[in-house]
Amino acid sequence: MFNLFSLFKKDKIWDFKGGIHPPEMKLQSSRTPMRIAQLPDEVIIPIHQHLGVPGQLCVSVGEHVLKGQPLTKGVGRTLPVHASISGTVTAIEPFPSAHPSGLPEIAVRIQSDGKDEWREKSPIINYQLESRETLLSRIHEAGIAGLGGAGFPTASKLKGGGDLVKTLIINAAECEPYITADDRLMQEHADEVIAGCQVLIHLLSPDEVLIGIEDNKPEAIEALKQALNAMPDEKRIFIRVIPTKYPSGGAKQLTKILTGKEVPSGGRSSDIGVLMQNVGTVVAIKRAIIDDEPLIERVVTVTGNGAKTPGNFWARLGTPIYSLLKQAGFVAGSEQMVIMGGPLMGFTLPDLNAPVVKITNCLLIPSVEEMDTDNLEEACIRCGHCVDACPSGLLPQQLYWFSKGKEHEKAQQHNLFDCIECGACAFVCPSNIPLVQYYRQEKAEIREIDAEAKRAAEAKARFEAKKIRMEREKLEREARHQRAAVKLDDEEHSEVQSALSRVKAKQSIGKIISVKAGEEPDNAAAIAARKKRKEEVRAKQAAKLAQQKALETSSENTVSESEDADPRKAAVAAALARVKAKKAQQAAEAISTVETPVQSTETEEVDPRKAAVAAALARVKAKKAQQAAEAISTVEAPVQSAETEEVDPRKAAVAAALARVKAKKAQQASQSSTVEAPVQSAETEEVDPRKAAVAAALARVKAKKAQQASQSSTVETPVQSTETEEVDPRKAAVAAAIARVKAKKEAQQAQTETTIDEAPAQNAEVEEVDPRKAAVAAALARVKAKKAQQASQSSTVEAPVQRAETEEVDPRKAAVAAAIARVKAKKEAEQRRANKEEVTLD
Repeated sequence: MFNLFSLFKKDKIWDFKGGIHPPEMKLQSSRTPMRIAQLPDEVIIPIHQHLGVPGQLCVSVGEHVLKGQPLTKGVGRTLPVHASISGTVTAIEPFPSAHPSGLPEIAVRIQSDGKDEWREKSPIINYQLESRETLLSRIHEAGIAGLGGAGFPTASKLKGGGDLVKTLIINAAECEPYITADDRLMQEHADEVIAGCQVLIHLLSPDEVLIGIEDNKPEAIEALKQALNAMPDEKRIFIRVIPTKYPSGGAKQLTKILTGKEVPSGGRSSDIGVLMQNVGTVVAIKRAIIDDEPLIERVVTVTGNGAKTPGNFWARLGTPIYSLLKQAGFVAGSEQMVIMGGPLMGFTLPDLNAPVVKITNCLLIPSVEEMDTDNLEEACIRCGHCVDACPSGLLPQQLYWFSKGKEHEKAQQHNLFDCIECGACAFVCPSNIPLVQYYRQEKAEIREIDAEAKRAAEAKARFEAKKIRMEREKLEREARHQRAAVKLDDEEHSEVQSALSRVKAKQSIGKIISVKAGEEPDNAAAIAARKKRKEEVRAKQAAKLAQQKALETSSENTVSESEDADPRKAAVAAALARVKAKKAQQAAEAISTVETPVQSTETEEVDPRKAAVAAALARVKAKKAQQAAEAISTVEAPVQSAETEEVDPRKAAVAAALARVKAKKAQQASQSSTVEAPVQSAETEEVDPRKAAVAAALARVKAKKAQQASQSSTVETPVQSTETEEVDPRKAAVAAAIARVKAKKEAQQAQTETTIDEAPAQNAEVEEVDPRKAAVAAALARVKAKKAQQASQSSTVEAPVQRAETEEVDPRKAAVAAAIARVKAKKEAEQRRANKEEVTLD
């Protein structure tokens, strides 16, 4: 019977589209056994040697560390780094990185103590008894990353695979020219490779483990077979020898070769049940789990025609690259370049002081003959060789135009990120176009644009969240306000209801009174309600009276406090207030309708308590009126100064009032003018013309001195300011008009009327005055009266004082004041005769 299953080979392999066959150049280093690099005097260990963010430093400068001691802490995909030698931390500072840019990155510098002493180890002999989480944690703490060149954290990769992995592929192809690190590792440590595969089988439980290796490594293939045959019970590990073709070591290409499956665009190999690990990573996993050795060294191929003794070295991480190159016989030249990685996917190192890191698998030192540096980039001729060579089935020519033209969307639409950057397209390009560099640059720009768009989206999301939160808070506030309003409405409603109930109760009191025949009505409830209302009214009135008394008491206390400042001024102000109150009461009957505003003001001041308050206010305002005292007219100044000198503080009120009335009436009546008073007294007492001239001169001198004294006098200022500032501007205009009318009338009456009090003084004057001189004096008096009247109408500074004084003058008392003024003028004449010596000196 025909068996269809016999037609299928269990070791069947597939092929992938594209690929190239560059010169292998592997025999330079694969024939030489591995060497252990010399222990460096100092190592520089960068804290960031993998994909992701760096860990947090856990050592400080001056601290002594042991071999294998962690220098950083790693969480999640952040891997720790470890000290590769024992010694002292001398610095933690930026140092040139093993990167095409050569930009500095933070590194820990350790000075070797020469002991190379390990930290305490805790190996796991029987790892099958440990849980999966414990083993993954140990791999993570060992700082293991992909040693094939990607540098992806191994623990995260294994954790992400989980139960989905059906096929585990060990990448031992090492397809790029010159590199033989994995080849020599398999030849010399094949047993560790198989042990590492068994650890991964325990972690992932795959159906099969396929070791993919190119047919150009016969020694490595034989070594793996011998190690596998030593374990006859292991039935899940298979060695698959594949044809030599670049880039068969690519993850997607090796998956296609060994399984016939293709990884979807933008997807991962785990999506099809496949997980891949590099052969160097497998050995590092075995040492971390079984031997408790973190990743502190790796195999590095040092090859090229520039190296005298090429080969593979076990190099400690952090070893300066220049130090490692010297062990291979490298001699630096003027134009010598050093490439980290292979010739197709590597990059030129900008600084040879950079350290060896986890992804350093090869250091290529090509000679001038090996590198054709004279080929310049030329225009694309659209030959299509790049399309045939692309192992990912892309259109390199179109991607080149999109990358060069910054057409990011079109580049993404043509699957730019499926490019594995193998360099096959650039290798076959006849125009020497560095296609891979254009693709790398375009990828970086697209990633930056995506990152910016992501940041913008996050900012927009935060803004929208804030907007929603503010709207929610607004609605909550409105809801609280509505609840508060409803509560207030309920309270108001309850108050209204209670008020209505009280009204109904009152109304019901007068209505429901039952009267029986022959009995008196029972109105006790109505009487009680009436009494209650009366008591409430009395209580309200009592409260109002108490409030008024409190206000009066506070005002009296204010007045008393202000009066304590100066008792004499307080007495003067109180007297003035009382005099004004009486005069206002007398003048209220005779003032016409025009004077109504003034009357109302004066009438309101009759109350003694208000008068006291007004006096206190007058004292406060007195200070402000001191500046206005300098503008008082020159005619009034001598009289004011003279009167000021005669005022007794105790009689200040009466004397000040009489002096102001006397001065004003004397000026308006012309017969009692203060300017003419010295002349009249001189004519009355001294008929002799010479004596009259002397008296006139003395009067003028006295007038000047009085004018000077009035500018510095402060005694009369409070009284003047009180009278000046108490007048309302609108009422002042009315009062001024009334004053002028009264002044005219009094001037006419002063010439024709003679009171009982004036008679003796006038008779004395008639007896002493010469008729001719009296006629001249009368004419002068009339002229001066007219001038004084005109000045009173135009003077703005003197108006408030004149207005206040005019309102206070009584006709009969004015006549008495005029007589007193003339008597005082006689006394002044006598005093002047006694002071002739002083006049002579002047």
